[in-house]
Amino acid sequence: MSIKVSVTDPQSDEEQKQIVPGAPQATVKLDMRKAVDGSVLIYDHPDIDKVIIRNKQKIVLIGGYGIELSEVYDTQNHLFRHLVKKGLVQHDSVKGGNIYGSMEGIILGSTSEDTNPIQLTIFQISKWMDQERPYFQAQRAYLEREEDRLLEPDDEDSTELGEVPHEESKGSIRPGWIRGPFGLYDMWRT
Repeated sequence: MSIKVSVTDPQSDEEQKQIVPGAPQATVKLDMRKAVDGSVLIYDHPDIDKVIIRNKQKIVLIGGYGIELSEVYDTQNHLFRHLVKKGLVQHDSVKGGNIYGSMEGIILGSTSEDTNPIQLTIFQISKWMDQERPYFQAQRAYLEREEDRLLEPDDEDSTELGEVPHEESKGSIRPGWIRGPFGLYDMWRT
């Protein structure tokens, strides 16, 4: 049994002639840096940092500092699902990394010499970031509004303190009382 598969390109012949080999087909704007060993570091997301290790064809997602591990895991899982769905990361290679709160996966190689899997991965990370950006911008705006509400309340949410009369004994901490477990031990021992 033989099966013939033909792939048709939706572009017309005129559009194919206009594409220059080696010329960039798309550009992305990310907060990226290149490490000494050639790895690409992407810092755009507030929950995770992304490291693409070129010589190992691997992507590592590292959780941000001060972020709950459950939030980091959900974000990492969401990105890896996106990359696996796009056919860029080997599905069974996604696992926890050797850094606390990290995940890693192997980037699939390309059968075509014209296709660079690292560039495709960066492009798809950019597309994923475009989907995620409204979420964490809304979260940041909510936290700023909440901070303003607490630090600078309006007249409806605030009261005047006024004059507070001084009393000799106030509150639950009274002077002269013994506090703490060792103080109580001494009281019972006598």
